[in-house]
Amino acid sequence: MTRLVTLACLLLALPVLGVLASWLAPDAASMQVLRHQFETVLPAYARNSVLLTVAVAVGVSLIGSVTAALVSLFDFPGRRWLEWALLLPLAMPAYVLAYAATDFLAYSGPLQMTLRELTGASGALWPDVRSLWGAALMFILCLYPYVYLLTRAALSERGVHLMEAARMLGAGTMRRIREVALPLARPAIAAGVALALMETLADYGVSSYFGLQTFTTGIYKAWLVMNDADAAAQLASMLLALVALLMWLERRSRRRHGFATSRRSAQHSDEAQPLRLRGAAALLAVSCCALPVLLGFVLPVLVLLRLLWQEMQADQTGLLGGLPWSRFIPWALTSFKLAGLAALLTTALALLLAFSLRLPASKSASRKGRFGRASLRIGAHIVSLGYAVPGAVIAVGILLPVAWLQRHWPEAGTTALVTGTLFGVMYAYLVRFSAVALQSVDAGYARLSTHLDESARMLGSSRMRIFTRLHAPLLRRAALSAMLLVFVDVMKELPATLVLRPFNSDTLAVVAYQLARDERLAEAALPSLAIVLVGLAPVLLLSRSLRQPRVVPPG
Repeated sequence: MTRLVTLACLLLALPVLGVLASWLAPDAASMQVLRHQFETVLPAYARNSVLLTVAVAVGVSLIGSVTAALVSLFDFPGRRWLEWALLLPLAMPAYVLAYAATDFLAYSGPLQMTLRELTGASGALWPDVRSLWGAALMFILCLYPYVYLLTRAALSERGVHLMEAARMLGAGTMRRIREVALPLARPAIAAGVALALMETLADYGVSSYFGLQTFTTGIYKAWLVMNDADAAAQLASMLLALVALLMWLERRSRRRHGFATSRRSAQHSDEAQPLRLRGAAALLAVSCCALPVLLGFVLPVLVLLRLLWQEMQADQTGLLGGLPWSRFIPWALTSFKLAGLAALLTTALALLLAFSLRLPASKSASRKGRFGRASLRIGAHIVSLGYAVPGAVIAVGILLPVAWLQRHWPEAGTTALVTGTLFGVMYAYLVRFSAVALQSVDAGYARLSTHLDESARMLGSSRMRIFTRLHAPLLRRAALSAMLLVFVDVMKELPATLVLRPFNSDTLAVVAYQLARDERLAEAALPSLAIVLVGLAPVLLLSRSLRQPRVVPPG
């Protein structure tokens, strides 16, 4: 089983290796293409990507850290409700938010029309939202929960009673925040910002819809428009380098994210209470926490519902704005089928990989056995990196080796196996989302003591029996959580699905993107709302787990 799992992990590394292999044997034509990129489009790709990431980094760090500090360290009216409401924008894909914002804030949108009627003004009241800064705002509103979650977890551990201790020593509120809360949360903020930036660099829907020239949109233009595989691979490798840098920064911040906590202090941490805010301070805290929820979730949902209602009111043929229910249902079923199958496969792989890593290494293992176990660890590391690889890179990484094989062995039929087939799109999902399932399963295994395995082996249980009769029942919740998270991620995934999906089997994400690209925003409202509705499931599950009290072991 170890060899099989290791082989599966190495297969998941092929797309990244395929992208990097484009630099191994550069020819004159590819170097000419690279030189042409540097002289024409590459500066714009780099400039827009850097400006976008800088703006998103500043925005998510500010909103995420401030809201996390407010709900963790202070008490004010509505705090319990806002604790979980601040997670709701996680259910809103950035490209769906972009569709809603374009309709609401455009020159012909309801907001500008109302303001022009009230003020008598003419012309556009603000710049077009389809811009670099508009895209940055979309990402900030959707991705700040990454920083909020990690910062809140860091501050919840020791923030309240450390702030209380600083207050008793005479430190003022601003000094306590500056010298206690900020250093405590700084590693978590850095990790959250890195995760948000990886999502930003991986995006295709917002950048394409707003007409921005970024690395991701450039990859698709080079591959699908200019039919230049070398240019697409080179751009993909540059994007991969940026993502690798962010991952290194995130891991470095995680190593610093550790604070010694004695059991005595943990047992008495609940004695310290958040600082109660009153009057104007409480109103300001409520406003700061409610505004991101309003702009990132409530208003976009209302805009989509308004569009949907208008189409239903104007529809006289029993169709929803030219979108028949008979076509919407197959799109939804295709999305559920792909997401369900991907959830099952990724969770199964994660369970096998985590169990193989949990098996104790034999002291008398041969050199071959030690090599196999080292290969398994490397494979686990490769799987854990998959979520950081953008969908555009995965798509190019899959198609490049396939094209090479097709040129050298035309009779193999590799192109027909991967492009436009269920196998190809499922392969991309396994590369992209196995890390999500593995993280959840690893968290479940972390709660199981290895003494259980030792006791079972002493009673003569085989490895398979230990897994099926002991681990599987105890890991049921972790496995279900992994399946749910992967299911929702696949429902929202756009770039790899757009290129590799089977023919005549569009998903809700692809349909919403295509309708919005054709300026049929009202028709895009229905699939967009369906994606948001499915995305609420893990958000509610996450908010429920955060509200559960932590049990501190005695002694």
